[in-house]
Amino acid sequence: MPLNQKPKNFLLDVDGILTTGSFLYNKSGKFAKVFGPDDNDALKIISKFVNISFLSSDFRGFEISKKRVQNDMNFKISLVRNHQRVNWIKKNFNLKKTIYMGDGIFDWIIMKDCFYAISCNNSNKLSKKYSNFTTKANSGERAVTEACFHLIKKFFYKKKIENLILSHLNGTKKKT
Repeated sequence: MPLNQKPKNFLLDVDGILTTGSFLYNKSGKFAKVFGPDDNDALKIISKFVNISFLSSDFRGFEISKKRVQNDMNFKISLVRNHQRVNWIKKNFNLKKTIYMGDGIFDWIIMKDCFYAISCNNSNKLSKKYSNFTTKANSGERAVTEACFHLIKKFFYKKKIENLILSHLNGTKKKT
């Protein structure tokens, strides 16, 4: 990571990052995922500084993720198979300007080449090994919120985070 360079994008895996990673099934198949609190609000705050996008490779549960991420949170989500993920990301993002948050056995491949990598406390060991920052929180339990506040303080906003949160609530512009 070059000194004084700021990231342009924040790309997050959905399952195991925004969710607990649990898939709830009944006899008809997958019907639910567990999403945590506060992450949407923290993402809205950091979106003043970086472009936010999500990835999922969960073809059977994509409509659930799409409902939460795209419809409820108003962020872009793309469905990309794990074996196509590295090439897809390189085609659509400049990795040297992209923060990546992942948890799985394939995510380290992206993490080793991106601007900055984040994993959750309960992420796969390889993801954690290649992360620049690992949250204390588990996935689906405010880990994205923790990551957002870490990134804001590290790259964008040197004042008290409380001031930024208040300005967000009051609808005022960012002050860096």
